[in-house]
Amino acid sequence: MVKFGFKLKKTLGKARVGEFSTAHGVVKTPIFMPVGTKASVKALDSRDVRNTQAQIILGNTYHLYLRPGETLIAERGGLHQFMNWSGPILTDSGGFQVFSLGENAQISADGVEFQSHLDGSKLFFTPKKSIEIQRMLGADIIMAFDECTPDTADIEYVTQALDRTHCWAKQSHACWQKQKTSAQGYYQALFGIIQGGLHQQLREQSAQFITALGFDGIAVGGETIGYNMPGTQQVMNWIEHLLPIDKPRYAMGLGQDPQDIVDAVQMGFDMFDCVGPTRLARNGALYHGQLEHRGQLEQGRSGFKFMSAFDQGRLNIGRVDFKTDDEVIMKGCDCYTCKAGYTRAYLNHLYKSQELSYYRLASIHNVRFMIRLTEEIRAGILKS
Repeated sequence: MVKFGFKLKKTLGKARVGEFSTAHGVVKTPIFMPVGTKASVKALDSRDVRNTQAQIILGNTYHLYLRPGETLIAERGGLHQFMNWSGPILTDSGGFQVFSLGENAQISADGVEFQSHLDGSKLFFTPKKSIEIQRMLGADIIMAFDECTPDTADIEYVTQALDRTHCWAKQSHACWQKQKTSAQGYYQALFGIIQGGLHQQLREQSAQFITALGFDGIAVGGETIGYNMPGTQQVMNWIEHLLPIDKPRYAMGLGQDPQDIVDAVQMGFDMFDCVGPTRLARNGALYHGQLEHRGQLEQGRSGFKFMSAFDQGRLNIGRVDFKTDDEVIMKGCDCYTCKAGYTRAYLNHLYKSQELSYYRLASIHNVRFMIRLTEEIRAGILKS
């Protein structure tokens, strides 16, 4: 049986290059993970995703539990076979979905009661249930159940939420230890999640608690991460020295803009996921720009910077000036859409006409762009 293992290959400042092994292949870090919320990266089939050179994708426990259900998926060989994806998969625990349900979720020490967004039925998630669902789904990496807290929450509430997260982390770990294999018979790595909002003492306390439990990897979660990059930087500054160097570091939900990835790598993170690239693509925003590397700078910075002629690195394909533009989205881009010669004029037409093929071509570009960005950062670190 292939066990999970992480190897740190090289560092440049706080930026890291490494790799970890799973039953479904080796993943080289830093890495962006496309999000396949419902066992599908939106607008793309498995071949499309493979052609973006994605190494690993993410699935959503909450959504797959509601439909089609973990039992149905397990009976069909698990997520890999069900969605025809041979590479590694990570599933989240459902904690962020609890946060997003807001008033429709009732949180207690035992778990979370919530209403299905599909039919309104009442459901109850516990750490044990989350682990059991993920075991049936069969991902290579599964996540401990946690409570995501909003940035606006006061320290009293965040302290209570953190106590629950730590209690649930212990329960998740204990449940996982009884059987570290998926329902399909291969090893599942378990990652713990550091919470604590924008409170330094709580983040440090959480980092110490989670890293002491013996998880295979360490994630940093909460509304801050990925949605508030200055806050993300602040959190990582507080805890980076407390994180083990021999385990991957996962910034949950981070990766909407190219600069976010560049900044997060330079903070010391290894893994990223975000629905942003495909969501932006569907809404007409296509990534454009280049990575620059200026060598190692002061204060542990590795000197990477993303440069673009467009605000936030996004080309708005719906603009009228692209209606007659016969260039591809970005010269030199190696995604299928650009290499095949689809022009801005044609994509502008598809977008304005709401043709379904637009969503596929645009999503291919954005996903490949983010994955290539992590490849270029990795190569830059290795060459330094």
